[in-house]
Amino acid sequence: MELPQDLPGSLWGWIWALALNGALIAVAQRLPLLTPSGWVHAGVLGTLLLGSLGWTGWWAVVLYLALGSLVTRLGLKQKQAAGLAEARGGRRGPENVWGSAATGASLALLTVLPSAPVPLLLLGFSASFAAKLADTFGSEIGKRWGRHTVAITTLRPVPPGTEGAISLEGTAASLVGALLMALVMERLGLLSGAAAFALVSAVALAATLIESLIGATLQPRLRWLSNELVNALQTLIAAVLAMTMAQAWAIA
Repeated sequence: MELPQDLPGSLWGWIWALALNGALIAVAQRLPLLTPSGWVHAGVLGTLLLGSLGWTGWWAVVLYLALGSLVTRLGLKQKQAAGLAEARGGRRGPENVWGSAATGASLALLTVLPSAPVPLLLLGFSASFAAKLADTFGSEIGKRWGRHTVAITTLRPVPPGTEGAISLEGTAASLVGALLMALVMERLGLLSGAAAFALVSAVALAATLIESLIGATLQPRLRWLSNELVNALQTLIAAVLAMTMAQAWAIA
């Protein structure tokens, strides 16, 4: 089904996006990816993306969700036995949806404004989701297969799953996640050119390491700084870094 070119950002486009996402969520909620309330919020997110970016933005986040859910289930039984698995069997709730997607959704909405710097906003959009998938890959692979887990601040050994912990295996997985999501964005036409692809991938990995640093230093001191807020900060950092560097280097 093709969204007419004049619908993204228009009133009929928003109505069409809301109706279609409502129907899709009604069918998809049987999949063990999100909680019931998580599916409702995913429907809101899908409406925002389809109404502002059309199918490309919508598919980008659907593929992000699918890839993130897939890697979460790798070695799930072993992670559950060790007490390292995500709660609810890996199903995401509303807090997870917006912790991952608030930055990207905001940038997508900005693209409908008159004279918006669309290529720059799309680059930030791509970087935000590349950073989050990098974080998911690194966390899930590192908790299960990381052999030597150390604190990012001291490089001293810490148990897997410790806030701010990193491992060689997890960091390598983060790079794979960043490259994979950047590739998805490039194939969907949201990124253009090798320079933009390389920038988004590098920034996504850097933001993942910064997220680990925040988890090790600020999160233990600030009770209100939840994992979901840290995720939102990570995606925001990635988007801001990518757009700032793109402007400085005339990439977008």
